[in-house]
Amino acid sequence: MSSATAENIIEVENLVAHYGDRVILNGINLGIRTGEIMVIMGGSGSGKTTLMRNLLGLNKPSSGSIHILGQDITKINKRELYALRRKMGVAFQGGALLGSMSVADNIELPLRQHTRLDDSTIHIMSRMKLEVVNLAGFEDLMPSELSGGMLKRAALARSIVMDPAMLFFDEPSAGLDPVVSAELDELILRLKEAMNVTIVVVTHELESAFKIADRITVLGQGSVLMTGTVDEVRNSDNEVIQDMLNRRARDETVNADEYLARLTAARRQSRV
Repeated sequence: MSSATAENIIEVENLVAHYGDRVILNGINLGIRTGEIMVIMGGSGSGKTTLMRNLLGLNKPSSGSIHILGQDITKINKRELYALRRKMGVAFQGGALLGSMSVADNIELPLRQHTRLDDSTIHIMSRMKLEVVNLAGFEDLMPSELSGGMLKRAALARSIVMDPAMLFFDEPSAGLDPVVSAELDELILRLKEAMNVTIVVVTHELESAFKIADRITVLGQGSVLMTGTVDEVRNSDNEVIQDMLNRRARDETVNADEYLARLTAARRQSRV
């Protein structure tokens, strides 16, 4: 059944994705509401990073649809996808700043690539975004001179410099100490309020997820186990979810023949 409603800025319907013959996403249905923070969680290999890549149009699914701002990105052409991406901001896990450019140059790059603004306006806009992420005065440093938390904030400044409608974060707290991680969580919450932006966060950090999320989608073996509020996820009676929340190891025996049959069946279904 479709998760689509009029208030969703992103609608994913019956999404199937493969890497070779391996099924990574198997019939994902998900609606992300305008203005909310949606956290996508799941164990290693659950498909959360693949889902993010499909939402960004970096991967093309085997079947299904992904509507973003009313456009099905699985069907639009490259020029239309390029235009749509201008409304998206992305902060990658490692920051992905260009090491040969200063912090300011990194943040100004999207404006220089995608607008015809004059240099003075570009400088003003980039410095405004640096102030938003508490990096004012660090614009002339090189990425190699920044701490891990500062790199994350610089990447965040670059992601918001074009005032996008949507922000995507891949493991924003990864590799950070608890204090810096908490500061980044607060920054994400402030951005949501200040910019009225929809935010999608992929993370495995439970404390961070529970602090920032309006809703959480939990993935397991390429399927949606549930989507709900923080309290709904905490109180879920799903054993897999409770094992994840309580850090309980799962000792599962995988039958190779059954696993192969499941992969083959999903592959045939995606071709129908």
